[in-house]
Amino acid sequence: MIVLDTTVLTYAVGSDHPLREPCRRLLAAHGDGRVAATTTIEVIQEFAHVRARRRSRSDAVMLARYYAVALPLLTTLPDDLELGLALYERVPALGAFDAVLAAVALNRGASALVSADRAFAGVPHLQWIDPASPALAHLIEQ
Repeated sequence: MIVLDTTVLTYAVGSDHPLREPCRRLLAAHGDGRVAATTTIEVIQEFAHVRARRRSRSDAVMLARYYAVALPLLTTLPDDLELGLALYERVPALGAFDAVLAAVALNRGASALVSADRAFAGVPHLQWIDPASPALAHLIEQ
């Protein structure tokens, strides 16, 4: 199981960008059962917030609801918050939101966390995959 960050969801439905196609391929691989992907309610919420900056709220809500159905949602637990705060304290490049997402991935034994955010690279024991890297194609082909 892989955990998806907001960046994957955002680029997949965004305008022309080098990460749009890799993110779309990953979501398509999940859709046809080649990859088991998941995310959190908080990621869906952040996606809606980010999407609404450039599009209408109706569009953001429609896509957020789609993702909430298409992806199994992990529940963030108190242990995730505790580990997330510890990561936030130890990894200066990592924001608080991303620290908790990394903690969820670690605590659930995710095989990877896919994100365009390079701050995840500094998280000990987390297999971070940048959608621009060849590792994403390998993940999809497994």
